[in-house]
Amino acid sequence: MNITAINQQLLRAIGVGIAVVGSKNLQVLFQNGPFSDWFGKPDAAATLTDLLPDIDIEQLRVEIEDQGRFTGEVSVKMKRRTLVIALTVSPAEEQDFLVVECQNITRIRELESMIDSYSSMVERNTRELEREKERVERLLLNLMPRSVYEEFKTFGVVTPQLYESVSVVMLDFVGFTKFSAEHDPTVTLGELNDIFTAFDRITEQFGCERIKTIGDAYLAVSGMPEPSPDHMRAVANCAVRFIRYLERRNQSHQHKWLARVGLGTGPAVGSVVGIQKYVYDVFGSAVNLAARLQEFANPMCVVAPDAMKEFLVDEFQLEDLGKREIRSFGEMRLMRVNPGVELAHRARQF
Repeated sequence: MNITAINQQLLRAIGVGIAVVGSKNLQVLFQNGPFSDWFGKPDAAATLTDLLPDIDIEQLRVEIEDQGRFTGEVSVKMKRRTLVIALTVSPAEEQDFLVVECQNITRIRELESMIDSYSSMVERNTRELEREKERVERLLLNLMPRSVYEEFKTFGVVTPQLYESVSVVMLDFVGFTKFSAEHDPTVTLGELNDIFTAFDRITEQFGCERIKTIGDAYLAVSGMPEPSPDHMRAVANCAVRFIRYLERRNQSHQHKWLARVGLGTGPAVGSVVGIQKYVYDVFGSAVNLAARLQEFANPMCVVAPDAMKEFLVDEFQLEDLGKREIRSFGEMRLMRVNPGVELAHRARQF
């Protein structure tokens, strides 16, 4: 860098601090106004290390030798504010001195800090939104089947669908009203939560879908919203395992629970009901039939229509209950569904 180039650089250095120092002793030979404002006016014999004590001179010389220049940053206390100054030290061509160029990058660092802070805030908010989204999704999946949820998420509505052939299992407990009146609500809810959680695992095991619970009533279906050719066997397996679970539970728990279970098969309609409080509901003759057959079930028994016999006879023990008059359905032959030999043997092993 020659004298002409230095003069041109000085003319361009508005707001930039410039100093010229000897390359050997680093004595300050020249400084412009901004440089003096930041680092003070040096004495005649002052050196660069006097003005910038934080600079590693050895590192400066090494970088100039290897890279042809030295870059770094220093902090300067001015009144109540600390400035961040970027330094560039370059050797002058064919001259025995170094040119020190300083630039106030305080505002840049402040903006970078603000950007980092904003980025962190955005990232944190994004994570919180993702967690909230996952929480809402879990809640909605507790209210409706996944395929229905996907339709609702995509289109904002759920189209009511008629399913021609589904099966329903409906269970309620004997003496629940008396139990809830005699016990603390926390005890009642704790018992129901424990039992219904086990029922949920059973329905999931056999590919059924729990639709809802109403007090002590538990309703699950098979064959909707995903069709299944074995929907009758699926609900029957759930039903007998509900009973077997309660029998094993009663052996070790203080409170004993007895349940009636009804099975139904036929058409049903499924859709989301409500605008603000979404509920996926199922209604139709299959649901009504399961509810009616509960009335004919003795405690800890499963009752099904004779129409399901062909699909259950190979896996379950069926007991003919004769013809009964079913409200809204007329006369219908019923049967009691008991576990098959293999299932009964496994149940006794628990």
